Amino acid sequence: MKLYYAQNSRAVRIAWLLEELELPYEIEKFSLGDKAMRDPSYREIHPMGRVPSLEDGDVSIFESGAIVQYILERYADGRLFPDVNSEEFPNYLQWLHYCEGMIMPPINTIVVETILLPPDRRSEAHAKRALKLLNQMLIVVEHHMDGREYLAGEFSGADIMTGHSVIMSGRMGGDLSDKPNLQAYADRLMARPALQKAWSL
Repeated sequence: MKLYYAQNSRAVRIAWLLEELELPYEIEKFSLGDKAMRDPSYREIHPMGRVPSLEDGDVSIFESGAIVQYILERYADGRLFPDVNSEEFPNYLQWLHYCEGMIMPPINTIVVETILLPPDRRSEAHAKRALKLLNQMLIVVEHHMDGREYLAGEFSGADIMTGHSVIMSGRMGGDLSDKPNLQAYADRLMARPALQKAWSL
């Protein structure tokens, strides 16, 4: 497998999963905003010129959630996701998808309004509104994590998806100071050697 990766991006999720499963992979690294990501040859792999993308033999797939599901269902031998008949399976599905539906949209706005746009085009009002929304999205996870170590029973692909978003939320200004369950959860995830390696590639 070959992973197209950039630091501080959703590609960290895929490297993290591959490291957790101890699967061999090649890596092609970009920096965010790298002109090479807009090259026509790379757009054949990811039409939006973004990361992550994964090549696996004849398979080429992008979208981090789809890649996580693909790897787990094809290569994990039942690891890192609950059995379909488990009482945790609905939780797993919900939190596997919650990050992209609820947490990442306001983070995307914050990144655009504070980093990507030139200063004269940024909107402080949009950034503040997105930060307020982000904190509302995190409260739901905070409540769910009461008395739990992970989102769906044992550590799973849901933690790789939404857990990564929780960590990114803290780095992008989300307030974890009033969310002790989430702060402990983020610390627990960051202590995992596989995530430490994935973040430092």
